[in-house]
Amino acid sequence: MRQKLVPDLSPDPEKQDLILLSTAISNGDDLAPFVRRAFAAGRPDTLLHSLRTFSRSKDSEIQDLCRSHFHDFIAAVDNLRSLLSAVDSLKTSISDSDHVLQSVAGPLLSSLDAYIEARRISSNLSAALSSTRLCIRALSLCSKANSHLSSGNLYPALRAIDELERDLLHLIPSSTLQRMLHRRIPAIRAYAERAATRAFSDWMVQIRVAARGLGQLAIGRASAARQRDEDLRAKQRLAEEQSRSALVRSSCSYTLLPDDDDDLSSSSEVVVDLTPLYRAFHIHQTLRLGDRFKKYYFENRKLQLTSDFQVSSMTPFLESHQTFFAQIAGFFIVEDKILRTSGGLVSRADVDALWETAVAKMVSVLEDQFSRMQTANHLLLIKDYVSLLGVTLRRYHYIVDPLLEVLAKHRDKYHELLLSDCRKLIAEAIAADKFEPMLMKKEYEYSMNVLSFQIQTSDIVPAFPYVAPFSSTVPDCCRIVRSFIEDSVSFMSHGGQLDFYALVKKYLDRLLGDVLDGALLKLVVSSSLGVSQAMQVAANMAVMERACDFFFRHAAQLSGIPLRIAERGRREFPLKKSRDAVEGLLLTLLRGKIDEFMLNSDTIAWMADEPPLSGNEYANELIIYLETLVSTAQQILPVQVLRRVLQGVLAHISEKIVGLLLSDSVKRFNGNAVTGMDADLRLFESFAESQAYLFADSEDMGGNDLKQALTEARQLVNLLMSNNPENFMNPVIREKNYNKLDYKKVVTISEKFRDSSDRLFGTFGTRGARQNPKKKSLDALIKRLRDVS
Repeated sequence: MRQKLVPDLSPDPEKQDLILLSTAISNGDDLAPFVRRAFAAGRPDTLLHSLRTFSRSKDSEIQDLCRSHFHDFIAAVDNLRSLLSAVDSLKTSISDSDHVLQSVAGPLLSSLDAYIEARRISSNLSAALSSTRLCIRALSLCSKANSHLSSGNLYPALRAIDELERDLLHLIPSSTLQRMLHRRIPAIRAYAERAATRAFSDWMVQIRVAARGLGQLAIGRASAARQRDEDLRAKQRLAEEQSRSALVRSSCSYTLLPDDDDDLSSSSEVVVDLTPLYRAFHIHQTLRLGDRFKKYYFENRKLQLTSDFQVSSMTPFLESHQTFFAQIAGFFIVEDKILRTSGGLVSRADVDALWETAVAKMVSVLEDQFSRMQTANHLLLIKDYVSLLGVTLRRYHYIVDPLLEVLAKHRDKYHELLLSDCRKLIAEAIAADKFEPMLMKKEYEYSMNVLSFQIQTSDIVPAFPYVAPFSSTVPDCCRIVRSFIEDSVSFMSHGGQLDFYALVKKYLDRLLGDVLDGALLKLVVSSSLGVSQAMQVAANMAVMERACDFFFRHAAQLSGIPLRIAERGRREFPLKKSRDAVEGLLLTLLRGKIDEFMLNSDTIAWMADEPPLSGNEYANELIIYLETLVSTAQQILPVQVLRRVLQGVLAHISEKIVGLLLSDSVKRFNGNAVTGMDADLRLFESFAESQAYLFADSEDMGGNDLKQALTEARQLVNLLMSNNPENFMNPVIREKNYNKLDYKKVVTISEKFRDSSDRLFGTFGTRGARQNPKKKSLDALIKRLRDVS
């Protein structure tokens, strides 16, 4: 196949390189790339040829250009030659003119230089005069400030310093003077601040003394106003004592000052100068330190108030309390004056904060001091002065409720001290009593120890000498309680308070129910009493029950309320615990005596051949003791107490008889022993019936009821003497005849019971005899009881 040949249309490489080279030379580009490329290709000749070709092309262009413009060039050269001659002539003319000008302007230049120098000197002199005037004015203000400082006029001195700093300091040209003023102005202000602070500190010392006198004056006026009110109330009570129920119950209003609002701080009696304080405040405001001074004043006054609360441990608070509270009253009277007249030195919030601190501290001090008080009268004196303090400061719109709340606690603390004193007195009265019936030889003794407390049982005055049914403890304790009532009423009525009977009654209940009852209970618990002494204490309790009625009536009368109200609120006997305890002690002691007599029961023949017809020896001795006891007790003990004592004694005898049969010392007993015990019980039952006359007027129990205390022993003896003891298991019979007996006790005792035929070696002769029916029934009872248990 034939190939079709296409003609090569690409340009000649040499022509292309020439075009590129020409373009680069025309543009002034770097030819180094072309040279490097030519040498790299190994064709430097081609490049050289191209450069020569370009050079020839440019030479021909230059020749063409020169041929076309050579006429113009020749004409220009001719023009230049003609211009050269003109220039030479002009040069000569200018040189001549310059010579003439130099000769003429020389003197003028000298005059101009002299004028410029004179003008510079004049400007310097004007600046010097202006600077001098500024310095003179600044120095004049400095001198003025120094003069004021020397005379102690701080405010004008600070005004001069402010003017100097504001208007002149930045204009003074002297750097030395400026540095001096920059250094001295703060020092002057610091000096003024220190001077004002020293004056304020001196005022703080002076105001503390003045405040104490101011407080004493204010509280004194409050006391005088209260005294006038109390005198008025005394006249009202005197006029209305016949119609007490119509008493006008109006609250007291104490007025510290007259209605014209006399200012205590300006009183002639006390001098309070606030000028140093206000001057110091004004100085600090001028120094733009007003806020800092307010804070400084508040903190220092707070510290001063805190120091006012320091209670000396070397001086009793009773002696220093008036000065203490007067200082606080004066402090806040001064603060009220400053709040109203200082122009913003203190705010109401600041004063309230100080008052809250003061109230908290006073409450703390009062509570601490009251906790240390050991005398009720001392507490009353302090309470009185604190109440005057509250009245005084309430006039200045201070909230005194926390103080009043503390005063409300006074009655508790005051009565605690009264109760403590009464507790000691009652303990001493009880310790001094021998618990013997009190002997009164004269009528005044009877009136003082009986009638004054309304504890008599009859309106008929007895014959003297009179033996009272109580010991000395009763009138002694009555006197203590009566004194307590009067002191309590005196405390409650202080200041014109009415309707306080409920509070007096509350504390009287505490005295009787806690103190007196506790002291008597302690006496009983101490076990230092014998039978006769315990009997006397029990008799005293009956008398004290009548005395307690008198105490509440007496409190009602002193409190100014009708007796029917006091009767309406009467409670149960407040000495009930000690009354029950002393009766329990008396029973315990008597039971001990019974136990001593029961020790003689060792002589009982439990397997006797013959029954003791007149009872056992211990029973006869015990009956004699009981009869002696009743003959003595009925002269001292009230019927109700005697009844309870006898019932307890007989119940204990019954228990001892049953316990005797249960004891391990009794291994066995026979019917003769049971018969002897039946005789013993008959003696005791006869004794119980013989006391019926003592309780003839009693509604709830008579002599026959005393026999019920022996029921358990009687039922046991009846069971042992019964021909059919097996009937014990019959519910109907047991409920009717043996309801006080215990199953286990019956089993134990029944196992010990032996018939006469059961004696030792008795079975040899009766081996073939028929068994006793009673024995058989008893064995059956024992068997059935064992099965039940």
